[in-house]
Amino acid sequence: MDRLRVLEPAEGVLAFYDGRVPGHRFADYPNWVDDGAISLGIASYALVVGETALIYDTHVSAEHGRFVREALESLGVGDMTVVLSHWHLDHVAGTEAFADCEVIASTRTTEHLSASREAIESGELEGPPPIDPLVLPTRSVEGELELQLDGRPVRLITTEIHSDDATLLWLQDERLLLCGDTMEDTVTYVDEPERLDVHLANLAELRNLGARRILPNHGDPATISAGGYETGFIEDTSEYIERLLRCGSDPELCNLSLREFVADLLEQGQINYFEPYERVHEQNVERVLARA
Repeated sequence: MDRLRVLEPAEGVLAFYDGRVPGHRFADYPNWVDDGAISLGIASYALVVGETALIYDTHVSAEHGRFVREALESLGVGDMTVVLSHWHLDHVAGTEAFADCEVIASTRTTEHLSASREAIESGELEGPPPIDPLVLPTRSVEGELELQLDGRPVRLITTEIHSDDATLLWLQDERLLLCGDTMEDTVTYVDEPERLDVHLANLAELRNLGARRILPNHGDPATISAGGYETGFIEDTSEYIERLLRCGSDPELCNLSLREFVADLLEQGQINYFEPYERVHEQNVERVLARA
């Protein structure tokens, strides 16, 4: 855990960040942790008020989850609740460390994890390492749910962006949005190309929240540490998806590198170029073309 950093992007908000360190790997064999998380950089979050904490995702391994828990306990936190942003492995792998806590997720997240539990625990779903045991959500939510974190209101909002089971945390008083994987820096990871039109419509709904700051799970650690992304992050994500959708009718777009594809967005300064996302972009283009 020597590469795991604890950032504080806002008062009472901790980000447990791993990855984006040259040469740093989770394991010396091919694995989903390095390929989809550590190589891109990943954070889980904790909202802390006194002795109470709301943990947003449990990180990429049981060891990471235990690090998060022990860090919170060292601050005097004894009452912990977990919220899962969605069902992908790099967000649920540390649930074993919170087996005695309430774990909240969208109904769809619960369904996905329950249906895939055997494959996840055996390491057959995405390959090694297995997540065994996988602790399932104890409470499911549809639509919205407001929680009180020792007087600090936090609204859970379910939506479909990136995956069909996303849950976001919205702190309205602070205009702060914890967005899971619905947005990433440099660009979103397309997992459901056939649903991109729906994702665009739901991103438009997010704009109506009026967030001043946005904290993604996959993002630049310096930007996260400085308080997160401005609302233009939503616009840049939408613009990227719209350009992907034009790839089918514009072959020149398909041949651009990621840096070229988003050159103007990089100049605007909302997103940051990170070379490993070139591979993500190539895969995104392939998936969008395959859906046509």
